[in-house]
Amino acid sequence: MFLLIGYVVILAASVGTYSVHGSLAALFVPMEYLALLGLVAGGFVAGNGPKAVKATLAALPSVLKGSPFSKALYMELLAMLYEILGKVRKEGLMSIEGDIETPDTSPIFSKYPTIVSDHHVMEFITDYLRMMVGGNLNAFEIENLMDVEMETHHEEAHLPAHIMSKTADGAPAFGIVVAVMGVVNVMGSVGEPPAVLGHMIGGALVGTFLGILVSYGFISPIASQLEQKAEEGGKIYQCIKAVLLASMNGYAPQVAVEFGRKVLYSTDRPGFLELEADLKARKGK
Repeated sequence: MFLLIGYVVILAASVGTYSVHGSLAALFVPMEYLALLGLVAGGFVAGNGPKAVKATLAALPSVLKGSPFSKALYMELLAMLYEILGKVRKEGLMSIEGDIETPDTSPIFSKYPTIVSDHHVMEFITDYLRMMVGGNLNAFEIENLMDVEMETHHEEAHLPAHIMSKTADGAPAFGIVVAVMGVVNVMGSVGEPPAVLGHMIGGALVGTFLGILVSYGFISPIASQLEQKAEEGGKIYQCIKAVLLASMNGYAPQVAVEFGRKVLYSTDRPGFLELEADLKARKGK
C-alpha cells in the first residue's frame, strides 16, 4: 500500500508539476517507452540465471502485502516454544519425538496454526529439536550450524533485493541509450524546419527522463521494500535460535523465551508482563 502511495506522489511531483507549464503530449513517445522497458527487461533477464529470475518474480508480489511478522505472531511463536520446552523439561527430550516427526498432527503444534503454516520456520524448529533429541551435538556445535543455515537463508532472501537494485542502477544508462538513438534520428533529419527538429529532440530527451524516473522512482523503492522484508523475515530465525540455545544451556522455558523476546525488534516485541500474561492465559485453556 505504501509503495503505491509513494508512486502516486512521485508521479504527481514529476509529471503533475510538469503538466502545469508543459504539454503532457510531448511526453507521450510510445517507442521511447517500449525501447526503455525492453532494454530494462532484457538486462534483467541477461544478467541473472533462471533461479534468480524465478526468485525475484516470486518475491515481487510481497511488496504490495503487509508484513506477516507482528507482535501477535511472535507471541504465538514464543508460546509454542515455551510449551514444547516445558514438555521437554517435565518428560524428557524423547517425549517430543512424535511431535517433531509429525508436527501436523502434534497436539502441541496444532494449537499454533499460524506458525505451523510456515513450512520453512517449522522445518528450522523441528530440525534442531531433532538434533537436541539425538544428543550427539552440544550447544556450541548447534549454534555454529544454525549460524551457517541462517547465513544461507540471509543470502537467498536478499537476492531479489540485490537484483532489483542492480536493475535500477542500469535503467538511467538505458535511458541514455534510448536518448542517443533519438538524437541519431534527429541528425538524419537536419533539413526539417526548427519546429519539427525541436519536437524530435524533445522526444529523444524523454528517454533520459524515463530512465531516471523509472530507476529512482519505481524500481529502487521495490528493491528497498524487498530488502526490508528480507530483514524482517530473518528475525524470526534469530528468535528461535536464542530460545533453543538458552534451553540447551540449562535455562528454564520461562527464561529461554525471554532470550528470544529480547532478540525481536522493539516494534514487534511483546512486553515482559504482556508475554507472561499470554503464556498464563494459554496454559489455562
